[in-house]
Amino acid sequence: MTATIAFALLILSLLIQIVFLLMGGAGRDRFTHYLSLAAALLLFFTTGIRSVQIGFLAMTNTYESLIFFAGVIALILFIYRLRARGRALPFLLFGGTLLSVLFLAIASSPTIPKEVLPPIPALRSHWLLLHVSFSFIGEAFFAFAFAASVYYLAVRNDEKRKTADRIIYTSIGIGYPIFTVGALIFGAVWAQYAWGRYWGWDPKETWALVTWLIYTGYLHSRFIAKLRGRASAVLSIVGFCFTMFTFFGVNYLLSGLHSYG
Repeated sequence: MTATIAFALLILSLLIQIVFLLMGGAGRDRFTHYLSLAAALLLFFTTGIRSVQIGFLAMTNTYESLIFFAGVIALILFIYRLRARGRALPFLLFGGTLLSVLFLAIASSPTIPKEVLPPIPALRSHWLLLHVSFSFIGEAFFAFAFAASVYYLAVRNDEKRKTADRIIYTSIGIGYPIFTVGALIFGAVWAQYAWGRYWGWDPKETWALVTWLIYTGYLHSRFIAKLRGRASAVLSIVGFCFTMFTFFGVNYLLSGLHSYG
């Protein structure tokens, strides 16, 4: 129920943002970020309730992961709006809200099991909790960078492009170390705990590594080659596409040790 209410709040926020954008008064939107905050809190509450029911942190299947992922994105939107204040980019808020709505729509799909079930023994590890939570927090920042990248390619105003470029870089700069620690380091430690090896070239591991290499390439090109502008935005979009394939594509197209979520 709480996840459904959060879904409705984000849809309401999205509709209000569309109205403001169509009326040319997006800068007057003073409250949809509070809807994002409320939705985030409800989604985290959903995670908490399910965690109590299974006696373990509820992030061990696709449904629970999507709930947490959408909640972190919504929280990032709220924080961004507070920090940017009147300088916040309305289309960026719209894009981030749209991503949260899409992930919750996928979570509500009949094809996604929603039963509250205790995790299998291999998943009952604190290393898994660190692995999954840090990975999704990092990916939520990648999602925000993705929205900013699409915005960058859509606008022609140089000042807005500079702002979008800065947001892309900042979001990836925050998300990258979090994702690195969660997906690679904590993931390797959990793999050793669960399967007796740190790395086994499981499809999820391999694609997570590919995703990490793309974002590493982005930061390298930013620092060393001073890459800016369109190429930088495109690389950010490519990175997020690989992020989504690592999450969805590997789960449904490739078999492996991560096929449970």
